Amino acid sequence: MTAVGQEQNVRELLAQARDLTEPALREAVNRLPQPTRSVAEFHFGWRAHKRHPATGDWGKGIRPGLVLAAARAMGAAPERAASAAAGVELVHNFTLIHDDLMDRDALRRGRPTVWALFGDPQAVLTGDALLVVAMQTLAGEPALLSELCATLLCLVAGQGADLAFERRTDVSLQECLTMAAGKTAALLSSACALGGLVAGAEPWRTDALRRFGHHLGLAFQLVDDLLGIWGRSAVSGKPVGADLRRRKNSLPVVAAFAAGGPDARRLAELYRRENGALGDPDIQEAARLIERAGGRAWAQEEAERQRTAALAALTDAAPDPTGAHHLTQLAHAITSRGR
Repeated sequence: MTAVGQEQNVRELLAQARDLTEPALREAVNRLPQPTRSVAEFHFGWRAHKRHPATGDWGKGIRPGLVLAAARAMGAAPERAASAAAGVELVHNFTLIHDDLMDRDALRRGRPTVWALFGDPQAVLTGDALLVVAMQTLAGEPALLSELCATLLCLVAGQGADLAFERRTDVSLQECLTMAAGKTAALLSSACALGGLVAGAEPWRTDALRRFGHHLGLAFQLVDDLLGIWGRSAVSGKPVGADLRRRKNSLPVVAAFAAGGPDARRLAELYRRENGALGDPDIQEAARLIERAGGRAWAQEEAERQRTAALAALTDAAPDPTGAHHLTQLAHAITSRGR
């Protein structure tokens, strides 16, 4: 299959996942009281606000796609996993709203973020509300709810580490990978495991799906960090260079520091300056220094290594051929963004 054909298949797969998931998402958001409901509807792209029209864009649907494809890979009809997919997506958007607030990111999916448009208190409240309805969505399935609650603790640990890293200049690569495993990989891992649980798969198969999602999540974060420095806003949905502007210890940056040498030392000087955010010339220089120090190449190679590990774990799950094909396509799409 050509690259164009594979991309079209992935778009169709994600469109189907969105179609199956959106009714449950809307039902959950409709349970929220006003004005929180309207704010959540704006965040999901379902409601206009002043100069910002409704777009209907609540993201690519990668996490719901993983839930549904994992369920199918274990022999269940994807429709059976729609509520689980909605629960995962609600948790994901809870983290997005709070992350944007903590990171002071003013743009997501080409629109203002919740805190930037409605203020900090409303962002906290709306994120909390999405978490509550996510729990309600899975309340009738104790095993699924337990899986998601364990994931939430990993998310909190990962986000806490990410915030702590902003005050440090000695973050190791292993620490950074552990942070990414909590902040990003945990939810993709849980999404895949939830599909297995919905299908009633044997524990060893569900565990293999969980490992598939873990490695895929690390690859996802590595690619996301690369796009944040060398990508395009049209692909990432956020301003390119924002992480460098805040002097964030992303994986390519930490890899560059770990490499040592004059480029790493110059990068460290930029990051340790005490005069606030980096300006545009500094951001451009930092990107060049990271690449020359080897941070870009390391992140690309590590993303590929994690993708390979994910596919090996998928094989261990003994999946149904159609579901395995869908999960493999999603894995390739996630690790090929921006190419």
